[in-house]
Amino acid sequence: MLASGLIKGLESGMFDSNLVSIYQECSISKKRYIEAIQEFISLYGDLEVGIYSAPGRSEIGGNHTDHQHGKVLAAAIDLDMICVVSFSEDSIVELISKGYTIAPVDISDLSIHPEQFGTSESLIRGIAKRFTDLGKKISGFKGYMVSDVLGGSGLSSSAAFESLIGAIFSYGLNEGSVDNVEIAKIGQYAENVYFDKPCGLMDQTACAVGGFVFIDFAGEPVVQKVEFDMNTTGYSLCIVDTKGSHADLTPEYAAMPNEMKMVARYFGKEYLNDIDPKEFFASIKELRTLGNDRCILRAYHFVKENARVDRMIEKLKEKDFDAFLGLVRESGNSSYKYLQNVYAASEPTKQEIAIALAVSEEVLCQNGVARVHGGGISGTIQAYVRNEDVESFKQAMENVFGESCVYVLHVRKQGCIRVIG
Repeated sequence: MLASGLIKGLESGMFDSNLVSIYQECSISKKRYIEAIQEFISLYGDLEVGIYSAPGRSEIGGNHTDHQHGKVLAAAIDLDMICVVSFSEDSIVELISKGYTIAPVDISDLSIHPEQFGTSESLIRGIAKRFTDLGKKISGFKGYMVSDVLGGSGLSSSAAFESLIGAIFSYGLNEGSVDNVEIAKIGQYAENVYFDKPCGLMDQTACAVGGFVFIDFAGEPVVQKVEFDMNTTGYSLCIVDTKGSHADLTPEYAAMPNEMKMVARYFGKEYLNDIDPKEFFASIKELRTLGNDRCILRAYHFVKENARVDRMIEKLKEKDFDAFLGLVRESGNSSYKYLQNVYAASEPTKQEIAIALAVSEEVLCQNGVARVHGGGISGTIQAYVRNEDVESFKQAMENVFGESCVYVLHVRKQGCIRVIG
């Protein structure tokens, strides 16, 4: 359908059911889609187009367990990236993003470009390369992209981007024959090899697959959807952006897996998941000869958190949300006390995450729970807030961190998809 025809279809309500199934409303999302299509037309003309979407994600359980081959529970959210796309006859991917510059990429050249490490261009080329390795079609395209997934927020904007490009190639050119789990693996490949970042698979899987997702990283990753409707609980999932900067914190983040691996190597293993928990607990005295008590505490967090993920899933399946929230509280306490990713040891006077948790505890009392979110140290917290308390929670957080710091999310059932076209 021509781009102008999509606008008319959206205005007439033709696609309302598509939008409601994703966003649980259609008025705001309809306006966003129409504005994106109008911008596409102004850039490229009135071409045949489709619209693709990939969500951000929120980590639910399993804080810093994935890099030790542990277990994770994550969920796709209704903040997403959308892209208006028209395929071309050449090999040039011309993708313009609102507020962000992406250079054209010629995907007839699928070699690794070290000078593009860390760029969106490298991810596009890496995803295209993996599709061709799988014997799938690729093509150049013209696209206009907008995103409301917060960059640097722990909501995985990079994984959402990778899933979006994967969806464009799979659903636009290959009739969806590359399934969403494979799209996640392709995204990880592109980030590892072409972007030069040794990431795990959690973020990509949550963004690509959708809903609540359990991932077991022992051996070949096992991915299972967990059926649970958050709308039945009377709670909202909120993310608070504390406006802290991740700049210069790379050594702090790297220390967490590195110190966990110190403990694993003591037992002759590469990952903590390969260690018998009983043997670990029995060896704490000897482990202290490593001269790093923090690595022992971080390993302790892993052992308890890894087991906690199974219990979280069990409580969701039983629809025992109160017990689930109790486990979220345990997980947050473990991250704070043992993993120690609430503030940077190198900058102990900067503790915006801890401030947000303190304010949350004061506002929510026992009627909700808040915890550090994602990688931690700086960035966001996650809170489960009773629906009737959301406005007072937002006001309290905005009084400290400024307007629009709270994002009220819904768990999105769909992963990366073609929405229209």
